[in-house]
Amino acid sequence: MRPAPPSTGFPFTAVVGMEDLQLALILATISPAIGGVLIRGEKGTAKSTAVRALTEILPPVDVVLGCRFSCDPAAPAADCPDGPHDAPEAVSRAARLVELPVGATEDRVLGSLHLEKALAEGITAYEPGLLAAAHRGLLYVDEVNLLHDHLVDVLLDAAAMGRATVERDGVSVTHPARFVLVGTMNPEEGELRPQLLDRFGLTVDVVASRDPAVRVEVMRARLSYEADPVAFVTRYDGPQRELAERIVKARDLLSEVILTDSALRQIAEICASFDVDGMRADLVTARTAVAHAAWSGRTVVEVEDVRAAAKLALPHRRRRNPFDAPGMDEDQLEQAIQNSTPPPQDPDDDPDGGGSTDPDTPPPTNGSDDSTESSNEPTDRADDSHDPGPDPPRNSADQNPADSNPAEQPGRPTPVGEVAGSSEPYKARLLSVQAAGEGVAGRRSRAITEVGRVVGDRPRVGRESGRPHLLATIRAAAPHQHARGRISGLVVRGSDVRLSVREGREGNLVLFCVDASGSMGTKKRMGEVKTAIVSLLLDAYQRRDKVGLVTFAGGEATVALPPTGSVEAAVRRLESLPTGGRTPLAEGLLQAAEVLRIAAIRDPRRRPLLVLVTDGRATHGDKAFARAKQAAGWLAQRGIATVVVDCEPRRGVRLGLAGELAGDLGAEYLDLGDVAAGNLVRAVTERKAA
Repeated sequence: MRPAPPSTGFPFTAVVGMEDLQLALILATISPAIGGVLIRGEKGTAKSTAVRALTEILPPVDVVLGCRFSCDPAAPAADCPDGPHDAPEAVSRAARLVELPVGATEDRVLGSLHLEKALAEGITAYEPGLLAAAHRGLLYVDEVNLLHDHLVDVLLDAAAMGRATVERDGVSVTHPARFVLVGTMNPEEGELRPQLLDRFGLTVDVVASRDPAVRVEVMRARLSYEADPVAFVTRYDGPQRELAERIVKARDLLSEVILTDSALRQIAEICASFDVDGMRADLVTARTAVAHAAWSGRTVVEVEDVRAAAKLALPHRRRRNPFDAPGMDEDQLEQAIQNSTPPPQDPDDDPDGGGSTDPDTPPPTNGSDDSTESSNEPTDRADDSHDPGPDPPRNSADQNPADSNPAEQPGRPTPVGEVAGSSEPYKARLLSVQAAGEGVAGRRSRAITEVGRVVGDRPRVGRESGRPHLLATIRAAAPHQHARGRISGLVVRGSDVRLSVREGREGNLVLFCVDASGSMGTKKRMGEVKTAIVSLLLDAYQRRDKVGLVTFAGGEATVALPPTGSVEAAVRRLESLPTGGRTPLAEGLLQAAEVLRIAAIRDPRRRPLLVLVTDGRATHGDKAFARAKQAAGWLAQRGIATVVVDCEPRRGVRLGLAGELAGDLGAEYLDLGDVAAGNLVRAVTERKAA
């Protein structure tokens, strides 16, 4: 038997300038109970490279020979589907990295019934999925923030229970599924669901270094590797072996590390000072501090270990609402450490008998700050529990101003370039959509998706995976049994297999086309509009919609934000939107149409909804309103569902131009003065149900 060829993957020790990322991955492998690592960062920052290189430095794993679920020979699982394992024969294999594709089906992740064996031989044969393959290894999800909700639910269940359970299609299987979950993501493409975010023990924000010397070193290493991978990998054999040996020693030392009562108190006070929810932050920080002490060769947790653990375990647990940016204020962390009770420096002061190895030496600082996010600007926090009540707020244009600021006067137009802020958003009420399309998985509209209730069946195309429809498959095979020379059992061919058609929920693309011209009136009125849009953005975040933002003012329309899953980015762009100038309404509609055209090419299954926020006045160019009506008619011919929100003041002479434009668009017409922010949210969701 020939030996396996040497690995030519990029070495873990050759990754440059990502010390925090490397430390987090190492600590998670030393103590899998930490709960995995989430790596956030812009594209091109070696996130995937570092994760894939990790397996080369991990110690081999002993498994039961022939067990598809990687049982430990020293303690095989009693409920292993391939068991029982009496006197099992052990075999050693390399640590396994299993990649979960974003587009994977639930059957591929959990495993499924072997349909042809079940029908032809009457055997309930279970084919293990990716969770079984990842047991006692690493499960890697690239672009984890784009993972479909039904797969997120599967991961949450497995991460919480340490096992996977399959109960469907005549299969009832439970098997161990303990793995280190590693995910990478680009925050610009959208954030994670809070439930999954909290399941990651550690998080690291990585950015490319702005130091030219570091960037040169990165380029030199990558170019050298691409020129001769074998020679490059050979050059790092020594550092790779040293790192692998250090990980093994840390694992062996882990059970001997003492977490003193004083260290526990310090961790609790730090977590309390950051106002994190629940107790998972405290537990993860404690486990990480113990792992860091073992990694450093110590048997007692010290301040340095707590500091390193808090920097990795707390940043993603500080968000109070979906629009808060994750991050760690290191000054606040240092202040919390100073205010908390330090671990005892004298063994006689500790009832457990632990202490520092050198009480006179101050704890060293952590030198791996290059990859850690610096302190963030404080963000306004919206109270998600706020309820506007059944009655809409009063229209600010109809009330007396609350102060003497002339910019706040009801009749005063918004100065050019002035920015109006939004108020606290309202909670959106979701209404079910009657019409069902074939959209992408989400939580908004009824659609044919991969999960949900069975509403029919369809033929399988090639070796396509999916949940089989057993009854339909039997019906398809039954008429051919005589021609196929059936003797016993049911003779099933691949062409007989039928897959279930399921109805679930889809996400939508909500494109806001916002009039930011001076005709929008007062600063308070524009603030109402922004509050309404932020409310819809919050609803879109919760319902997994995509959003986009087109603005028009002065002489042009601008794509302020192309369609994206990052609702946070949309809120930031909206809050900084200035107002003033003429109204290029036709240009705004045409720009919105172009955005939707491109979006349909890139994501044809996602149905759009255009929300036009304007007073209907067109003041830019010749025959401005006539051109706007012409653009509206063209949009109506394309069948784009639209809501027009009329922002014309209720007092004084009303021209009714927005209502006329709504007729040309075939759109739902809403008056901002009547519906206000809370009712605007409900009206848009009702329009999506029409």
